[in-house]
Amino acid sequence: MIALDTIDRQILRALCTDATQSATAIGRALGLSQPAAWRRIRRLHEAGVIKGQRLDLDHDKLGFGVTVFLGVKLATKGRVSLEDFERAVTAIPEVQTVEHILGLYDYRLRVVARDISDFERVLRRRIMTLPGVGNVEANVLLSEERRPGPIG
Repeated sequence: MIALDTIDRQILRALCTDATQSATAIGRALGLSQPAAWRRIRRLHEAGVIKGQRLDLDHDKLGFGVTVFLGVKLATKGRVSLEDFERAVTAIPEVQTVEHILGLYDYRLRVVARDISDFERVLRRRIMTLPGVGNVEANVLLSEERRPGPIG
């Protein structure tokens, strides 16, 4: 665990807002020189606090207007390994995230589709044919507000 000071937390908040910001821009906003901001960002990367940068795509503009969260309960945990299910489900391009969870379902999937009929096709032809799939519950996303998690 790394000790974070106020400046480190401000840098993380700035990067959560826009990860493409340069060290120069972040330094200017926080009253740091570019080299000082760059050293702090590099230290946060090296310590594993910053794991990487991701591209956030607008699914609507790409033609994927429906997002569905699926709860998946495996029917035959003994016969089909979790790894087999995970390997098969991650090969489906419409499945954006695969989360192994504790509770009513074994997995939570985030699935994007062009529309409801496209989602039905993905569900019937790809997801329901995966090894070990038992019960599935679908929840359609109506709206989403993304906020960065707690930085401390």
